Amino acid sequence: MTLKQQLTENMKSAMRGGDKHRLGVVRLILAEIQRREVDERIELDDVQTLAVLEKMVKQRKDSISQYDAANRQDLADVERAEMTVIEAYLPAKLTDEELDALISAAIAETGASSPRDMGKVVAVVKEKAAGRADMGVASNRIKTRLAS
Repeated sequence: MTLKQQLTENMKSAMRGGDKHRLGVVRLILAEIQRREVDERIELDDVQTLAVLEKMVKQRKDSISQYDAANRQDLADVERAEMTVIEAYLPAKLTDEELDALISAAIAETGASSPRDMGKVVAVVKEKAAGRADMGVASNRIKTRLAS
């Protein structure tokens, strides 16, 4: 079962169960997926769907920080609740050790030896860690590894 099919099934079960909060968030996710499919005239696979979910989580994090800065705890709580539901569809995050091992493998695979090769390494890590690692953190680690 693809991630989109799982989301559709979860939407149906949330409707049947009367879970309005979960239903609303799953509908938001499906709407964003459909918007991207229509805009780009493609059918999203699981990796692309995970990218949509990651983007939605990042948007929620940004909103939470802005709401917290404005002392709007009520709105920040709504965003946190939505983020929790969205994160349930993301795969488990990589540990620091797993991420370091993945970076080492990517450096060996691409033959990277200097910071100029960072793009190649990031591309490999991004593909293998889709949805399981924060690429900002991974990029910083790659940069540090290639600089030394």
